[in-house]
Amino acid sequence: MGWLQRLFGMEKPPNAEVNPTAQAIPEAPNANVAPSATQSTPPERVGLNGEYDQSGLAKRVALAFDEDPQLDDVDTLWVAQTGTTVVLKGKVPSQEILNKMVSVANSVNGATDVDTNQATIG
Repeated sequence: MGWLQRLFGMEKPPNAEVNPTAQAIPEAPNANVAPSATQSTPPERVGLNGEYDQSGLAKRVALAFDEDPQLDDVDTLWVAQTGTTVVLKGKVPSQEILNKMVSVANSVNGATDVDTNQATIG
C-alpha cells in the first residue's frame, strides 16, 4: 500500500503531479471586480491535478514519497500540513530515512518548512 492510499484512502489519480500548475479559481462575485477576474490558488492548497484542495500540500508530499524509489511506505508515519508547513508525525526506522523524507517534502512546491518534532526514530 502506498502513501496516498494509506493516508488519504485514494489511488493515484490519472495525470497527478507532485508540482502541478495551479488552476485559476474564480473570485466570489463582487460589484467592484470584473466578472472575468480570477485569483490563483495558494501553492499549499494546490491538489494533485492543480485543483483547489485544502490538503493539497500533504497529498502532493505523499505522492512525492510514493514516487521516490528510496522511500517505502513507512506505515508508522503520517503526513499532515499546517499552512505551508509539512508535518511528519509518528515513527521512522532511521535518521537517514527521515532526512530523505524532509528533503523530498521540501522539494514540493508550497512547502516552506518541514516539522519533524512529532517524529521519532526507532
